[in-house]
Amino acid sequence: MSIKYFFFGLISCLFVASQVSGQAKSPIPYGNYPPAGHYLLTRGFRMYYETYGSGRPLLLLHGNGGSIADMAGQIPRFSRSYQVIAVDSRAQGKSIDPGDSISYSMMADDLNALLDTLHLDSCDVIGWSDGGIDGLLLAIRHPDKVKKLAETGANLTPDTTALVTAAFQDIIKVVKWAKAKPQTPFIRNLIKLQELMLKHPHITPAELHSVHCPTLVIGGDHDLIRPAHTLLIYENIPKAYLWILPDSGHDTLIRYRRLFNQIVGNFFKKPYR
Repeated sequence: MSIKYFFFGLISCLFVASQVSGQAKSPIPYGNYPPAGHYLLTRGFRMYYETYGSGRPLLLLHGNGGSIADMAGQIPRFSRSYQVIAVDSRAQGKSIDPGDSISYSMMADDLNALLDTLHLDSCDVIGWSDGGIDGLLLAIRHPDKVKKLAETGANLTPDTTALVTAAFQDIIKVVKWAKAKPQTPFIRNLIKLQELMLKHPHITPAELHSVHCPTLVIGGDHDLIRPAHTLLIYENIPKAYLWILPDSGHDTLIRYRRLFNQIVGNFFKKPYR
Protein backbone atom coordinates (compact mmCIF):
# COMPACT_ATOMS: atom_id res chain seq x y z
CA MET A 1 0.00 0.00 0.00
CA SER A 2 1.62 3.28 -1.10
CA ILE A 3 2.07 6.32 1.10
CA LYS A 4 -0.05 8.24 -1.39
CA TYR A 5 -2.94 6.04 -0.29
CA PHE A 6 -2.49 7.20 3.29
CA PHE A 7 -2.64 10.84 2.25
CA PHE A 8 -5.91 10.45 0.37
CA GLY A 9 -7.24 7.85 2.78
CA LEU A 10 -6.70 9.96 5.86
CA ILE A 11 -7.24 13.51 4.67
CA SER A 12 -9.57 13.22 1.71
CA CYS A 13 -11.92 10.74 3.36
CA LEU A 14 -12.77 13.35 5.99
CA PHE A 15 -13.53 16.19 3.67
CA VAL A 16 -14.07 14.94 0.14
CA ALA A 17 -16.75 12.70 1.61
CA SER A 18 -19.06 15.68 1.18
CA GLN A 19 -18.86 15.15 -2.58
CA VAL A 20 -20.69 11.84 -2.31
CA SER A 21 -23.04 12.83 0.48
CA GLY A 22 -25.01 15.44 -1.41
CA GLN A 23 -23.54 18.31 0.54
CA ALA A 24 -21.72 19.65 -2.52
CA LYS A 25 -24.88 19.85 -4.67
CA SER A 26 -25.91 23.31 -3.46
CA PRO A 27 -26.13 25.98 -6.17
CA ILE A 28 -24.12 28.22 -3.85
CA PRO A 29 -20.38 27.40 -3.90
CA TYR A 30 -19.84 27.64 -0.15
CA GLY A 31 -16.25 28.54 0.62
CA ASN A 32 -15.86 30.38 -2.68
CA TYR A 33 -18.87 32.69 -2.84
CA PRO A 34 -17.85 36.37 -3.24
CA PRO A 35 -21.24 37.87 -2.22
CA ALA A 36 -20.84 36.29 1.21
CA GLY A 37 -17.04 36.40 1.47
CA HIS A 38 -14.90 38.65 3.67
CA TYR A 39 -11.25 38.91 4.65
CA LEU A 40 -9.85 40.04 7.98
CA LEU A 41 -6.17 40.83 8.42
CA THR A 42 -5.51 39.78 12.00
CA ARG A 43 -2.80 38.23 14.13
CA GLY A 44 -0.31 37.95 11.27
CA PHE A 45 -2.48 36.29 8.62
CA ARG A 46 -5.42 36.96 6.30
CA MET A 47 -8.53 35.17 7.55
CA TYR A 48 -11.32 34.34 5.13
CA TYR A 49 -14.90 33.92 6.30
CA GLU A 50 -18.40 33.94 4.84
CA THR A 51 -21.63 35.14 6.40
CA TYR A 52 -25.17 34.00 5.67
CA GLY A 53 -28.58 34.78 7.15
CA SER A 54 -29.47 36.91 10.13
CA GLY A 55 -30.34 36.47 13.79
CA ARG A 56 -28.41 34.91 16.64
CA PRO A 57 -24.76 34.44 15.59
CA LEU A 58 -23.51 30.91 14.91
CA LEU A 59 -19.87 30.08 14.20
CA LEU A 60 -19.11 27.07 11.96
CA LEU A 61 -15.64 25.50 12.21
CA HIS A 62 -14.33 22.82 9.84
CA GLY A 63 -11.70 20.11 10.38
CA ASN A 64 -8.01 19.70 9.53
CA GLY A 65 -7.16 20.41 5.90
CA GLY A 66 -10.72 21.42 5.12
CA SER A 67 -12.59 24.63 4.44
CA ILE A 68 -15.96 26.33 4.67
CA ALA A 69 -17.13 24.04 1.86
CA ASP A 70 -17.14 21.11 4.30
CA MET A 71 -19.97 22.78 6.23
CA ALA A 72 -22.19 22.96 3.13
CA GLY A 73 -24.70 20.63 4.75
CA GLN A 74 -25.14 22.96 7.73
CA ILE A 75 -25.07 26.48 6.22
CA PRO A 76 -28.46 26.35 4.41
CA ARG A 77 -30.26 24.84 7.40
CA PHE A 78 -28.91 27.18 10.06
CA SER A 79 -28.84 30.37 7.99
CA ARG A 80 -32.64 30.27 7.96
CA SER A 81 -32.67 31.37 11.60
CA TYR A 82 -29.09 32.35 12.49
CA GLN A 83 -26.40 34.72 11.33
CA VAL A 84 -24.02 32.00 10.20
CA ILE A 85 -20.32 32.87 10.25
CA ALA A 86 -18.36 30.13 8.48
CA VAL A 87 -14.60 30.40 8.82
CA ASP A 88 -11.61 29.07 6.92
CA SER A 89 -9.22 28.30 9.77
CA ARG A 90 -5.64 29.56 9.71
CA ALA A 91 -3.57 27.95 6.90
CA GLN A 92 -6.65 26.26 5.45
CA GLY A 93 -9.08 27.07 2.67
CA LYS A 94 -8.56 30.69 1.60
CA SER A 95 -6.98 31.76 4.91
CA ILE A 96 -3.32 32.02 3.95
CA ASP A 97 -0.87 31.80 6.84
CA PRO A 98 2.84 32.57 6.24
CA GLY A 99 3.96 31.18 9.60
CA ASP A 100 6.04 28.04 10.10
CA SER A 101 3.94 26.51 12.85
CA ILE A 102 0.39 26.45 14.09
CA SER A 103 -1.55 25.47 17.21
CA TYR A 104 -5.17 25.13 18.23
CA SER A 105 -4.72 27.85 20.84
CA MET A 106 -3.64 30.21 18.06
CA MET A 107 -6.78 29.35 16.10
CA ALA A 108 -9.04 29.85 19.11
CA ASP A 109 -7.52 33.29 19.61
CA ASP A 110 -8.03 33.99 15.89
CA LEU A 111 -11.73 33.30 16.35
CA ASN A 112 -11.86 35.58 19.36
CA ALA A 113 -10.30 38.36 17.26
CA LEU A 114 -12.89 37.79 14.53
CA LEU A 115 -15.78 38.00 17.00
CA ASP A 116 -14.32 41.21 18.43
CA THR A 117 -14.03 42.69 14.93
CA LEU A 118 -17.66 41.78 14.22
CA HIS A 119 -18.64 43.35 17.58
CA LEU A 120 -20.16 40.08 18.77
CA ASP A 121 -19.95 39.50 22.49
CA SER A 122 -20.92 35.82 22.15
CA CYS A 123 -22.17 33.17 19.73
CA ASP A 124 -23.15 29.54 19.39
CA VAL A 125 -20.54 27.24 17.86
CA ILE A 126 -20.55 24.06 15.76
CA GLY A 127 -17.10 22.52 15.43
CA TRP A 128 -16.08 19.40 13.52
CA SER A 129 -12.85 17.54 14.34
CA ASP A 130 -10.13 20.22 14.61
CA GLY A 131 -12.99 22.72 14.61
CA GLY A 132 -14.35 20.96 17.70
CA ILE A 133 -10.99 21.42 19.40
CA ASP A 134 -11.03 25.09 18.40
CA GLY A 135 -14.52 25.40 19.88
CA LEU A 136 -13.45 23.82 23.17
CA LEU A 137 -10.43 26.12 23.42
CA LEU A 138 -12.50 29.17 22.54
CA ALA A 139 -14.79 28.26 25.45
CA ILE A 140 -11.77 27.70 27.74
CA ARG A 141 -9.71 30.74 26.75
CA HIS A 142 -12.57 33.16 26.04
CA PRO A 143 -15.51 31.77 28.03
CA ASP A 144 -17.81 34.74 27.55
CA LYS A 145 -17.69 34.29 23.77
CA VAL A 146 -19.46 30.91 23.61
CA LYS A 147 -23.16 30.58 24.48
CA LYS A 148 -23.53 26.96 23.42
CA LEU A 149 -21.12 24.55 21.79
CA ALA A 150 -21.81 21.47 19.66
CA GLU A 151 -18.60 19.63 18.86
CA THR A 152 -18.11 16.38 16.99
CA GLY A 153 -14.92 14.36 16.72
CA ALA A 154 -12.68 16.47 18.98
CA ASN A 155 -9.73 15.17 20.98
CA LEU A 156 -7.77 16.46 23.97
CA THR A 157 -4.35 14.90 23.32
CA PRO A 158 -2.27 13.94 20.25
CA ASP A 159 -1.83 10.24 20.94
CA THR A 160 -3.40 6.81 20.61
CA THR A 161 -5.39 7.18 23.81
CA ALA A 162 -7.47 9.67 21.82
CA LEU A 163 -7.11 8.60 18.17
CA VAL A 164 -7.42 5.03 16.98
CA THR A 165 -3.95 3.62 16.38
CA ALA A 166 -4.27 3.23 12.60
CA ALA A 167 -5.31 6.87 12.16
CA PHE A 168 -2.44 8.15 14.29
CA GLN A 169 0.07 6.02 12.42
CA ASP A 170 -1.30 7.27 9.10
CA ILE A 171 -0.62 10.87 10.14
CA ILE A 172 3.00 9.94 10.87
CA LYS A 173 3.28 8.29 7.45
CA VAL A 174 1.80 11.32 5.70
CA VAL A 175 4.37 13.60 7.36
CA LYS A 176 7.22 11.24 6.42
CA TRP A 177 5.95 11.08 2.82
CA ALA A 178 5.57 14.87 2.59
CA LYS A 179 9.03 15.62 4.01
CA ALA A 180 10.58 13.46 1.29
CA LYS A 181 8.90 15.53 -1.44
CA PRO A 182 10.10 18.82 -2.96
CA GLN A 183 9.16 21.49 -0.44
CA THR A 184 6.56 23.44 -2.41
CA PRO A 185 4.22 25.83 -0.56
CA PHE A 186 1.50 23.17 -0.69
CA ILE A 187 3.75 20.48 0.80
CA ARG A 188 5.07 22.81 3.51
CA ASN A 189 1.52 23.72 4.48
CA LEU A 190 0.49 20.07 4.46
CA ILE A 191 3.35 19.23 6.85
CA LYS A 192 2.36 22.12 9.11
CA LEU A 193 -1.25 20.90 9.33
CA GLN A 194 -0.30 17.26 9.83
CA GLU A 195 2.26 18.07 12.51
CA LEU A 196 -0.45 20.10 14.22
CA MET A 197 -2.29 16.82 14.82
CA LEU A 198 0.92 15.08 15.96
CA LYS A 199 1.88 17.80 18.47
CA HIS A 200 -1.42 19.26 19.64
CA PRO A 201 -3.73 19.70 21.47
CA HIS A 202 -2.89 19.37 25.15
CA ILE A 203 -6.16 19.99 26.98
CA THR A 204 -6.48 18.62 30.50
CA PRO A 205 -9.70 17.41 32.10
CA ALA A 206 -9.24 20.21 34.65
CA GLU A 207 -9.34 22.77 31.83
CA LEU A 208 -12.59 21.25 30.61
CA HIS A 209 -14.08 22.01 34.01
CA SER A 210 -13.88 25.68 33.06
CA VAL A 211 -16.18 25.18 30.05
CA HIS A 212 -19.39 26.51 31.56
CA CYS A 213 -21.52 26.80 28.44
CA PRO A 214 -23.94 23.97 27.59
CA THR A 215 -21.99 21.62 25.35
CA LEU A 216 -23.22 18.82 23.12
CA VAL A 217 -20.38 16.28 22.79
CA ILE A 218 -20.81 14.17 19.65
CA GLY A 219 -18.97 11.22 18.17
CA GLY A 220 -19.43 8.20 15.94
CA ASP A 221 -19.27 4.70 17.34
CA HIS A 222 -16.57 3.99 14.72
CA ASP A 223 -14.96 7.42 14.85
CA LEU A 224 -11.26 8.14 14.39
CA ILE A 225 -11.60 9.43 17.94
CA ARG A 226 -12.06 6.61 20.40
CA PRO A 227 -15.58 6.64 21.93
CA ALA A 228 -13.98 6.31 25.38
CA HIS A 229 -12.11 9.55 24.72
CA THR A 230 -15.31 11.29 23.62
CA LEU A 231 -16.85 10.06 26.86
CA LEU A 232 -13.90 11.56 28.78
CA ILE A 233 -14.65 14.96 27.26
CA TYR A 234 -18.33 14.63 28.15
CA GLU A 235 -17.61 13.59 31.74
CA ASN A 236 -15.42 16.63 32.44
CA ILE A 237 -17.61 19.45 31.09
CA PRO A 238 -20.09 20.56 33.78
CA LYS A 239 -23.04 21.20 31.43
CA ALA A 240 -22.31 18.51 28.86
CA TYR A 241 -24.70 16.33 26.90
CA LEU A 242 -23.56 13.22 25.01
CA TRP A 243 -24.59 11.88 21.62
CA ILE A 244 -22.84 8.86 20.09
CA LEU A 245 -24.16 8.06 16.61
CA PRO A 246 -24.42 4.37 15.67
CA ASP A 247 -22.83 3.12 12.46
CA SER A 248 -20.92 6.37 12.05
CA GLY A 249 -17.28 7.25 11.58
CA HIS A 250 -15.71 10.70 11.83
CA ASP A 251 -18.14 12.28 9.34
CA THR A 252 -21.18 12.49 11.65
CA LEU A 253 -22.45 15.79 10.24
CA ILE A 254 -22.20 14.44 6.68
CA ARG A 255 -23.44 10.86 7.02
CA TYR A 256 -26.35 11.90 9.24
CA ARG A 257 -26.72 15.47 7.97
CA ARG A 258 -30.46 15.90 8.50
CA LEU A 259 -30.50 14.21 11.89
CA PHE A 260 -27.35 16.08 12.96
CA ASN A 261 -28.86 19.42 12.00
CA GLN A 262 -32.14 18.60 13.75
CA ILE A 263 -30.56 17.46 17.02
CA VAL A 264 -28.03 20.31 17.12
CA GLY A 265 -30.71 22.83 16.15
CA ASN A 266 -32.93 21.61 19.00
CA PHE A 267 -29.98 21.77 21.38
CA PHE A 268 -29.38 25.42 20.52
CA LYS A 269 -33.09 26.28 20.91
CA LYS A 270 -33.73 24.65 24.27
CA PRO A 271 -33.07 26.61 27.47
CA TYR A 272 -30.23 25.04 29.45
CA ARG A 273 -29.02 26.37 32.77
